[in-house]
Amino acid sequence: MATDLKTKLSFHKRLLIFMLLSLCFFLLCFLIFQYHREKIFKAEQLNYKLQIFNTQLGNIISDRDAIATLTDAKQKSEFENLRVTIIDSLGNVIFDTEQKDFQFSNHSNRPEIRTALKNGTAYSIRRHSETTNSDYFYSSKRINGYIVRSAIPYNLSLTELLKADRDFLWFMAIVATITGIIIYAFTQQLGQNIKRLRHFALRAENGEIIDENENFHNDELGEISRFIVQIYSRLQQAKIDLDKEKQEILLYENEKNRIKRQLTQNINHELKTPVSSIHGYLETILYNPKLSKEQMLDFIKKSYSQTNRLSQLLKDVATLTRIDEANTLIEKQNVDINEIITEIINDVALLPADKRMRVNTNINKPTVVHGNPTLLHSIFRNLTDNAIAHSGGRDIFVNLIDETENEYSFSFSDNGIGIEQKYMSRIFERFYRIDKGRSRKLGGTGLGLSIVKNAIIFHGGTITAKTSESGGLEFIFNIKK
Repeated sequence: MATDLKTKLSFHKRLLIFMLLSLCFFLLCFLIFQYHREKIFKAEQLNYKLQIFNTQLGNIISDRDAIATLTDAKQKSEFENLRVTIIDSLGNVIFDTEQKDFQFSNHSNRPEIRTALKNGTAYSIRRHSETTNSDYFYSSKRINGYIVRSAIPYNLSLTELLKADRDFLWFMAIVATITGIIIYAFTQQLGQNIKRLRHFALRAENGEIIDENENFHNDELGEISRFIVQIYSRLQQAKIDLDKEKQEILLYENEKNRIKRQLTQNINHELKTPVSSIHGYLETILYNPKLSKEQMLDFIKKSYSQTNRLSQLLKDVATLTRIDEANTLIEKQNVDINEIITEIINDVALLPADKRMRVNTNINKPTVVHGNPTLLHSIFRNLTDNAIAHSGGRDIFVNLIDETENEYSFSFSDNGIGIEQKYMSRIFERFYRIDKGRSRKLGGTGLGLSIVKNAIIFHGGTITAKTSESGGLEFIFNIKK
């Protein structure tokens, strides 16, 4: 039953009930204490007045008429039905205003008499009199070996006199109401923070996305709650970023494996043609001894051409593998691009007239980058070989189009036939050929532009291809210094 009640009541209500009950218990204890304290205070005030009267009586103990006169005066002015008793040190009653009506026993066992004999003064707030069979407020004082005791009947007027002040009860009620309102406001604010924190915990358990700017009150619990939410939100974001990174790594690995498989398949396919050709030419020479010297020499030349193509293919594959898997081991040094272009210009000038193209450049000063000489040379060599093999143009243009503090930007173009726009996005793919038959005839491996792209990426750059102003093919790329 108690557990069911707990689940029905919110933390705010349970805390409010607990604190209000605690407040009520405290106020009750305080009221009891205060009531008793005020009653004692009023009793002591009454005792003080009676002690003054007792002192006056003590000065006239020998004069019974004066005692009666003074007692009558007190009854008329302040105390109604005032009773006065004079007792010797042995407890015998010498005088009592009620002496005519009652017989008196020894009073030495009366508490106010016993205490007065010992301490000099004493009082009893409410004690039953064995003599008169009534309740009295007694006040006693030892004077000159006698005990002077005055007593007031415990009637309604005395009860009202000793009663605690009710104005104090109203004051305590107002204080309790204000305190209850403050407690309610405090517990409500605390309860709202707890409720929000609980709501956050449930959402966190369900793995929901949580905004770190959750609305909590500006107190210690609110600050702690915001701090917890911020930590969770950051951990959640870190987990999302980590999952995203893992997914990207997985995709990258899958793509890398796919490219490797594709490369292996393509290499196998590309190797078949030259190997089959070489095998066929050598088999013809070996098993046909009647071949003329001219035919035999022609087959040997064709076999040699195929071995050159096979060698270039293996070299290109090795270059790509080196860039992909061992780029951290590739050494770098300062390389002058101008020297590479000059060397290529000189090599092209030695080609046969049908393969020769004019190389035009605006680079006439040292253009030094920190990179790998072989890869940098392969960039411009492969672009040049590609233009010679496929463009059908007469001119190549190599220009430095921009220079910043961190990189150089180059343009490499020709005035050939170019390629259609639909093929432009795929020309950097490995083994991709627009005209596969023509490419094999011209001796291409299909890896040249892929090597160019990977070598530029290795040097911190990017490359794009487009149709040049002359209608040929233009490559724009940049290389970090």
